[in-house]
Amino acid sequence: MNTDAPDDWALYRAERRVLEIQTKLHRWAIEDPHRRFDDLFNLVTDPAFLLVAWDRVRSNKGARTAGADGKTVSYIENRFGVEVFLARLRSQLKDRSFRPVAVRERMIPKTGGKLRRLGIPTEVA
Repeated sequence: MNTDAPDDWALYRAERRVLEIQTKLHRWAIEDPHRRFDDLFNLVTDPAFLLVAWDRVRSNKGARTAGADGKTVSYIENRFGVEVFLARLRSQLKDRSFRPVAVRERMIPKTGGKLRRLGIPTEVA
Protein backbone atom coordinates (compact mmCIF):
# COMPACT_ATOMS: atom_id res chain seq x y z
CA MET A 1 0.00 0.00 0.00
CA ASN A 2 1.32 3.42 -0.93
CA THR A 3 1.66 5.48 2.24
CA ASP A 4 1.84 8.70 0.23
CA ALA A 5 -1.63 8.21 -1.22
CA PRO A 6 -4.08 10.84 -0.01
CA ASP A 7 -6.07 9.69 2.97
CA ASP A 8 -9.85 9.63 2.91
CA TRP A 9 -10.13 12.67 5.19
CA ALA A 10 -7.84 14.83 3.01
CA LEU A 11 -9.78 13.83 -0.08
CA TYR A 12 -13.11 14.50 1.65
CA ARG A 13 -11.96 17.99 2.68
CA ALA A 14 -10.69 18.69 -0.84
CA GLU A 15 -13.97 17.53 -2.41
CA ARG A 16 -15.95 19.75 -0.03
CA ARG A 17 -13.78 22.77 -0.86
CA VAL A 18 -14.14 22.18 -4.60
CA LEU A 19 -17.91 21.74 -4.31
CA GLU A 20 -18.25 24.91 -2.22
CA ILE A 21 -16.30 26.95 -4.77
CA GLN A 22 -18.20 25.43 -7.70
CA THR A 23 -21.50 26.20 -5.96
CA LYS A 24 -20.42 29.79 -5.30
CA LEU A 25 -19.33 30.29 -8.92
CA HIS A 26 -22.62 28.82 -10.14
CA ARG A 27 -24.62 31.11 -7.87
CA TRP A 28 -22.68 34.18 -9.07
CA ALA A 29 -23.19 33.17 -12.72
CA ILE A 30 -26.95 32.78 -12.20
CA GLU A 31 -27.24 36.09 -10.34
CA ASP A 32 -25.26 37.98 -12.99
CA PRO A 33 -25.20 36.23 -16.39
CA HIS A 34 -22.76 38.86 -17.73
CA ARG A 35 -20.28 38.45 -14.90
CA ARG A 36 -16.71 37.74 -15.97
CA PHE A 37 -14.64 35.25 -14.06
CA ASP A 38 -11.12 36.51 -14.67
CA ASP A 39 -9.27 34.73 -11.89
CA LEU A 40 -10.05 31.06 -12.55
CA PHE A 41 -6.37 30.19 -13.03
CA ASN A 42 -6.02 30.22 -9.23
CA LEU A 43 -8.49 27.34 -9.09
CA VAL A 44 -6.42 25.31 -11.56
CA THR A 45 -3.44 25.58 -9.20
CA ASP A 46 -5.43 25.12 -5.99
CA PRO A 47 -4.20 22.01 -4.12
CA ALA A 48 -7.77 20.86 -3.43
CA PHE A 49 -8.71 21.05 -7.11
CA LEU A 50 -5.55 19.18 -8.11
CA LEU A 51 -6.21 16.45 -5.54
CA VAL A 52 -9.81 15.98 -6.66
CA ALA A 53 -8.70 15.91 -10.30
CA TRP A 54 -6.04 13.31 -9.45
CA ASP A 55 -8.62 11.16 -7.67
CA ARG A 56 -10.92 11.32 -10.70
CA VAL A 57 -8.10 10.26 -13.01
CA ARG A 58 -6.99 7.52 -10.61
CA SER A 59 -10.56 6.23 -10.26
CA ASN A 60 -11.15 6.12 -14.00
CA LYS A 61 -11.26 2.60 -15.40
CA GLY A 62 -8.58 3.59 -17.91
CA ALA A 63 -6.11 4.50 -15.15
CA ARG A 64 -4.16 1.28 -15.72
CA THR A 65 -3.54 2.21 -19.36
CA ALA A 66 -0.22 3.94 -20.00
CA GLY A 67 -0.25 7.33 -21.66
CA ALA A 68 1.94 8.44 -24.57
CA ASP A 69 4.91 8.53 -22.20
CA GLY A 70 4.36 4.91 -21.12
CA LYS A 71 3.52 5.85 -17.52
CA THR A 72 0.46 4.73 -15.58
CA VAL A 73 -1.21 6.23 -12.52
CA SER A 74 0.24 3.40 -10.44
CA TYR A 75 3.74 4.15 -11.72
CA ILE A 76 3.45 7.80 -10.66
CA GLU A 77 2.02 6.88 -7.25
CA ASN A 78 4.84 4.44 -6.57
CA ARG A 79 7.70 6.34 -8.19
CA PHE A 80 7.03 9.89 -7.00
CA GLY A 81 4.12 9.77 -4.58
CA VAL A 82 0.92 11.72 -5.08
CA GLU A 83 1.88 14.68 -2.89
CA VAL A 84 5.24 15.18 -4.60
CA PHE A 85 3.71 14.73 -8.05
CA LEU A 86 0.90 17.22 -7.39
CA ALA A 87 3.27 19.72 -5.78
CA ARG A 88 5.56 19.57 -8.82
CA LEU A 89 2.60 19.90 -11.19
CA ARG A 90 1.27 22.86 -9.19
CA SER A 91 4.65 24.56 -9.33
CA GLN A 92 4.89 24.04 -13.10
CA LEU A 93 1.38 25.40 -13.57
CA LYS A 94 2.06 28.45 -11.42
CA ASP A 95 5.34 29.37 -13.11
CA ARG A 96 3.79 28.55 -16.50
CA SER A 97 6.48 26.01 -17.40
CA PHE A 98 3.96 23.16 -17.72
CA ARG A 99 3.77 21.73 -21.24
CA PRO A 100 1.20 19.01 -21.85
CA VAL A 101 2.26 15.86 -23.68
CA ALA A 102 0.27 14.72 -26.70
CA VAL A 103 -2.67 12.41 -26.13
CA ARG A 104 -2.14 8.83 -27.29
CA GLU A 105 -4.86 8.00 -29.76
CA ARG A 106 -6.29 4.59 -30.59
CA MET A 107 -9.15 3.63 -32.84
CA ILE A 108 -11.60 1.29 -31.14
CA PRO A 109 -14.44 -0.63 -32.77
CA LYS A 110 -18.05 0.44 -32.39
CA THR A 111 -21.10 -1.67 -33.03
CA GLY A 112 -21.87 -1.85 -36.70
CA GLY A 113 -18.21 -2.16 -37.70
CA LYS A 114 -17.37 1.54 -37.42
CA LEU A 115 -14.41 2.89 -35.46
CA ARG A 116 -14.15 5.76 -33.03
CA ARG A 117 -11.17 7.59 -31.64
CA LEU A 118 -10.15 7.00 -28.05
CA GLY A 119 -7.79 9.54 -26.51
CA ILE A 120 -5.49 8.26 -23.77
CA PRO A 121 -4.12 11.23 -21.82
CA THR A 122 -0.71 11.33 -20.20
CA GLU A 123 -0.05 12.02 -16.54
CA VAL A 124 2.87 14.41 -16.51
CA ALA A 125 5.81 13.62 -14.29
